[in-house]
Amino acid sequence: MTREFTLPDLGEGLTEAEIVAWHVSAGDHVVTGQPLVSVETDKAVVEVPSPRSGHVAAIHGEPGDRIEVGAPLVEFTEGESADSGVIVGDVAPAESAPAREPEAPAATGPRIAAAPAARVRARELGVDIASVTGSGKDGAVTVDDVEAAARAPEGAERVRGVRRAMLLNMTRAGREVVPATVTDEADIDDWPEGTDVTVRLVQALAAGCRASPALNAWLDADAGIRTVHESVNVGIAMETDDGLFTPVLRDAGNAAEADLRRMLEEAKAAVRDRSIARADLLGQTISLSNFGMFGGRFASLVVVPPQVAILGAGRAAPRAVPRDGAVAVRRMLPLSLTFDHRAVTGVEAARFLDAVKRALEASG
Repeated sequence: MTREFTLPDLGEGLTEAEIVAWHVSAGDHVVTGQPLVSVETDKAVVEVPSPRSGHVAAIHGEPGDRIEVGAPLVEFTEGESADSGVIVGDVAPAESAPAREPEAPAATGPRIAAAPAARVRARELGVDIASVTGSGKDGAVTVDDVEAAARAPEGAERVRGVRRAMLLNMTRAGREVVPATVTDEADIDDWPEGTDVTVRLVQALAAGCRASPALNAWLDADAGIRTVHESVNVGIAMETDDGLFTPVLRDAGNAAEADLRRMLEEAKAAVRDRSIARADLLGQTISLSNFGMFGGRFASLVVVPPQVAILGAGRAAPRAVPRDGAVAVRRMLPLSLTFDHRAVTGVEAARFLDAVKRALEASG
């Protein structure tokens, strides 16, 4: 007799996850709390711990497969230990059974939503239906999806993990947000050598939120509810080879400069080694993109719901500008503010950007 363990509720309304790596295989003995598998949800990799002690009879799915919450994950040989009720991420890994390379699974992979005609067509064309992104209702795979996959050029691959999360977020933003952008430049020629640009930008963004709180908000358009936040939780866009991460600097408006620098370094390190917790990628009330370190001056940025604004900083460069009745060459920092015009007026946006500029131009 075996007992089935399904993918548990991952929280935050998530309905599926992608298998990253198995830490057990059929025939292994495990103990309660021991990591069974690592899965990726949006932008975080989490470990799913064992709900019981016993022997693994079978595992379902391979690395790269996406499985739904409630779908079969592991089968245990029936024993005395009862299910402990798994809460993903809250159980520390046990100090036993070291991780190993996964063996071939003993059972079939995840359930794929697809019409019978799509499955027949996939067999005819030699397409792995599990690798096809569905465009039908609730993500179901259609015949057109299968045929499009069969026509995919050499080198094409399924969008996974972080890039898939980016795809979904940007699609939602493009569908829901009514964006507008205002731009300006800040004179930073008097900044001391070695100034941390990102820290100064976070501080200036917080000053903008104090001057125009409407931009530090969430919008639920369907319910007609706008929530203006007191705490400024800044999402910092960080580019990686895998895609875009946006860790959160919490209560940035009240943080000292040294604390902001520490939070930034910790976030960079966690993103770099992919150890960042999912909780640290949630709850941003406004975002910052310091894209100028890579290039570009101004940009129309993307506001990700439920947020209503994002501030961008372009590449600073010397520029001829009027100063004290004459023309002077000063180092200027381009600023772009994109906002959701459903929740923010043009005056509120202009007031915010003016406060950001003044904060950046302040001496020190």
